[in-house]
Amino acid sequence: MKETRLRILVVDDEPGIREMLTTRFELDGHHVETAATGERALAALAARRYDVAFVDLNLGGGISGIEFLKQARPEHGDLTAVMISAHGSISEAVEATKLGAFDFLEKPLDSARLDLVLRHLAERAALQRRARVAAVGGAAGVDMIGTSEALARLKKEIDRVAPSGGKVLITGENGSGKELVARAVHLGSRRADAAFVKLNCAAIPRDLIESELFGHERGAFTGAVAAKKGKLEMADGGTLFLDEIGDLSLEAQAKLLRAIETGEVERVGGTKTSTVDVRLVSATHKDLAAQVREGRFREDLYFRLNVLPLHVPPLRERREDIPVLATHFLSTFAEAEGLAGKELAPDATALLVDYTWPGNVRELRNLMERTVILVPGPIVHARDIADWLVPVTRSVPAGTRADDDIEDDDSPAEPGTLREELDRREAEAIAKVLEAARWNVTQAAAQLGVDRTNLHRKMRKYGIRRSREDES
Repeated sequence: MKETRLRILVVDDEPGIREMLTTRFELDGHHVETAATGERALAALAARRYDVAFVDLNLGGGISGIEFLKQARPEHGDLTAVMISAHGSISEAVEATKLGAFDFLEKPLDSARLDLVLRHLAERAALQRRARVAAVGGAAGVDMIGTSEALARLKKEIDRVAPSGGKVLITGENGSGKELVARAVHLGSRRADAAFVKLNCAAIPRDLIESELFGHERGAFTGAVAAKKGKLEMADGGTLFLDEIGDLSLEAQAKLLRAIETGEVERVGGTKTSTVDVRLVSATHKDLAAQVREGRFREDLYFRLNVLPLHVPPLRERREDIPVLATHFLSTFAEAEGLAGKELAPDATALLVDYTWPGNVRELRNLMERTVILVPGPIVHARDIADWLVPVTRSVPAGTRADDDIEDDDSPAEPGTLREELDRREAEAIAKVLEAARWNVTQAAAQLGVDRTNLHRKMRKYGIRRSREDES
């Protein structure tokens, strides 16, 4: 696992100590800034976030290290402080610990002790960063950001649907925010204080989906070394969110239907039935009615699930929300990464609004995270992000999905034309996503917001194939 790189502030009035610690930390790849006084250190904290501050207790003149901690704690409660002193005492160590100091080191600093402290600090920072990024994803709340009429209609529908106990079927394209809607339904229901359990039906192998849904007993199959509760049991009293319900096998559909009708579940390999009280919320990007006609989805289950339908509009149908969402993501990721905030220049905003967003809000979120980390300077221009947008060579009519199988022109583009340039950029983007996904076409197609069959066709069109080096 890649080691976490820390953002470190060294506060010491001795230039030699500042230089020594800076060199020591930078050799390990950490980012280091220094301050000679407590006042300058407080100013540095006001300008940006640091993972840890190494602070000398006996700062010459001005405020002491203890006073620095007292003043920093109210505004920067998540700062990890390591106190350093050449004349440390038990009373000072106790006071620093009460103020939240992580550790207390004495000069001259022991190299092995410093290594140990750094390792612990890196582990602590990694956990804190993961928690902040998870919060950005909305796991703890349901902030549906935007002022468009389409989003306002959806919110009103959620307000009407959530308090009831009826089953909900959420439809919408990949990345449009179906899970966020499901959480909003749960939190607006009478079951809000109970469990919200989710299962992605497309992410579980067919031979394990029943075990995930209903649980299994010990020895039910190879690898079942212990009994395990299924998602239905885990959600008892709360809400079960079945994402990508359209990928459920016909056999699993039959068993799910029986569980819905009877309220009873039986673990794989078991004989005992148990009763569960679960509100079912399902979601899919597929046309389930068409799947019913084609015999790939049970009609009776479809009508059971589709009691209260909710449709999440794609991002291209609520373009007025794009600048607001982009600004929100820029701010939250800058906060999560401890980096300076960024603003979109007018040309960048226009580029984002004009783009068709095949990956919807998820694609915008990922783009803004990349922007925060990789774009230098406080202002983001169109030229900074244009190459990261997946080129779109056709318009997407309202009411259709970005991954519908509409044939593109596969004939070679004329040299020097706009289409040739768009084709080149599209090929580069597809190749990059495939490499990042380790040539998992299904995963790459989901990230690009296109159908897997369509992606295979584009790979043939551009001659994109896995090299022998990648295969090895």
